[in-house]
Amino acid sequence: MPSILITGCSSGIGHNAAHALSKRGWQVFATCRKPQDCDRLRAEGLDSFVLDYADTATIHEAVAYALERTGGTLDAVFNNGAFAIPGATEDLPTDALRSIFETNLFGWHELTRAVLPVMRAQGHGRIVQNSSVLGLAGLKWRGAYVATKFALEGLSDVLRLELAGTGIHVVLIEPGPVTSRIRQNSIPHFERWIDWENSPRAQEYRDALLARLYDKSEPDFFELPPDAVTRRLIAAVESRRPRPRYYVTTPTYVLGGLRRVLPTRLLDYVLGKM
Repeated sequence: MPSILITGCSSGIGHNAAHALSKRGWQVFATCRKPQDCDRLRAEGLDSFVLDYADTATIHEAVAYALERTGGTLDAVFNNGAFAIPGATEDLPTDALRSIFETNLFGWHELTRAVLPVMRAQGHGRIVQNSSVLGLAGLKWRGAYVATKFALEGLSDVLRLELAGTGIHVVLIEPGPVTSRIRQNSIPHFERWIDWENSPRAQEYRDALLARLYDKSEPDFFELPPDAVTRRLIAAVESRRPRPRYYVTTPTYVLGGLRRVLPTRLLDYVLGKM
């Protein structure tokens, strides 16, 4: 039975992926940041335990537990858990960036390094990174999240080059809008870090961001359900020769194409209208 450790399984993409792979015969370790979410997932029949990217001890404890359950092997890791801090980049305190990088990049790197010796010893493995269309092109009000995803793309590209020939594949999945709780979950971070009322862009917050953040009820245009990502994950972990990248949703294909063909000023014009 192949094994996979998935992070961020409390809802959305991680939750869908954990259940789907379990049904396909994988031994799934479905981790969450909060113990109460792990309790709920165990009640759903999943093997769930705590992994908090911002807490190094929980990362190594989670890996040790998974290896104990498998007898010392692990076929795949799906780095997925992340959060956003909406706001204008000039309003982001540096400590806010440190906070989001700790979870969205440094914790992913810590987990990846923890499992690589196991994968090297067994001669195979898959490191699947759930990136974003925002790792390909930046959009306004998303500077913190974009920064972590651009960094993730670069780190993963280099890791893929360095692991060539080892049997370990590094794969990026790049979704656009997918149904999840990331917007709702970003509200506490926004309220903690962004002093928007004293920003020189306060009126823009009122006109553009606040309603989208607090009053969102309808899905985004082109939004897909989480199983659209899960299908790419299945390809990434089950294909004999997985692609380095898997796009998900129309906006990813469009922005990925525009980034390749448009000069920077014209691309800035297009992105500025979004």
